[in-house]
Order: sequence, then C-alpha cells, then structure tokens
Amino acid sequence: MLGDVLLINDQHKSAAKAIFDRVLYDLELLEKRGEGGKFVVAISGESGTGKSEISHSLALLLKARNIRVKILHTDNYYRVHPLDRREHRISNNYELVGVEEYDWELLHRNIEDFRQNRKVSMPCIDIITDEVDELVTDFSKIQVLVIDGLYAIRTEGIDLRVFIDLTYHETRLSQLLRCKEPADGYRWSVLEREHHHVRSLMHLADLHVDRNYQVVDPASRQDIHVKRSP
Repeated sequence: MLGDVLLINDQHKSAAKAIFDRVLYDLELLEKRGEGGKFVVAISGESGTGKSEISHSLALLLKARNIRVKILHTDNYYRVHPLDRREHRISNNYELVGVEEYDWELLHRNIEDFRQNRKVSMPCIDIITDEVDELVTDFSKIQVLVIDGLYAIRTEGIDLRVFIDLTYHETRLSQLLRCKEPADGYRWSVLEREHHHVRSLMHLADLHVDRNYQVVDPASRQDIHVKRSP
C-alpha cells in the first residue's frame, strides 16, 4: 500500500534471513528438478505483527542476490472502498469482518498473471488519501512474489506459507506507532474479529515465526537452519 509506515528492527531482519534461506533452498530444489521459474511466498499474521516489515526485509535480501521480487499486499484487495469500510462494518455489527471482505478471485487472477508473465494493472490503496489507485506491473521480470496480508496463506497457488505467531494484544504499541487507523473501540472490535479468522489459518503454514521472531518448522518445532549448496 502507498504511504504505509514500516518499523523494521533486527528481529524482523533475522526472521527474514531465515525465510530467505528457506526460499533459496526451495528454489535450488526446483531448479535441480527442472521446475525452476516462478515462486510465491505468503506471509500471514495479525495486525502489527510485522508482516510488511518481514516481507520488505525478505525482498531486500532477494534483491541483493539478483532475484527480482515484488511484494503484493492483500489489503489492496478489499471489496469495500476504504472510505466506506468503517460504516459498512459497523452497520453489519462487525459480522462481515474477515476473509470474505477480500476479492479472492481478483487476487488469484493476479497470481496467475505472475505465473504467466503478464503485464497487468492491479489495485493499490493509498492510505494517505484513502483512494484505490491502479498499479501497472510487468510480471515477466519478476521471479519471486511475496504476498503479505492477514489471510495471505489461505491464498491458492502458494509455494511457501509463513505464519507469524503473535496476537494483536501483544502488538498494540506497534499499531499505535503506525497509526493506520484510530485506536478506538471500533478498531479493537475489528482486531478481535480478525484475530479469530487469522488464528484459524495457522495450521496451513510451512514455517512459523514465534513470539521471539525465531523461525520454526511446525512439524519438528526446530529453529530453521537451512544449509544450501555451495
């Protein structure tokens, strides 16, 4: 999203490095199998947990390895215009807050555009003006797509799913500093609804980022230390 505020710290960078190692490892495996090409990473977590910070840090690491990467924010795919969303949610007693607020058909179509190397126009919310702009992207030049969002790991066609295991109760300070929305009763009601939806997706993840921003394989509960080929 345009105008978003990132508060990147060493923990975000450390988590991004572990995810980066896993991405390189997976890319090497695909290349050895003759299946190289496009790769999609999805990063999910509640508001304020560092999704955008880790995504940005991961993208910089990939760029440093001459791997062309683009971040796609699922917040750009809300069905209801930003200026109308608050009233829409309140009028429906917050019952509509959750995964159904997003245009999944368009998101999946844009991921297929990435897979097919198309040049497309995609929605991009400017959080300063609260307007939905159009962003033109040539996916033929992109090798890795990073999808960042509350429910990103439920997206179809993902190669690596990452879940940040923090709740909005633990990230209030980060949310206040970023000031994306007023910290009033409305905001906390929305966060509580989102909390239940996001937590329900945790089992889909290939990697978990724990409360200390250590990246863990949920199958083994071991920290990730990937050894790559020289």
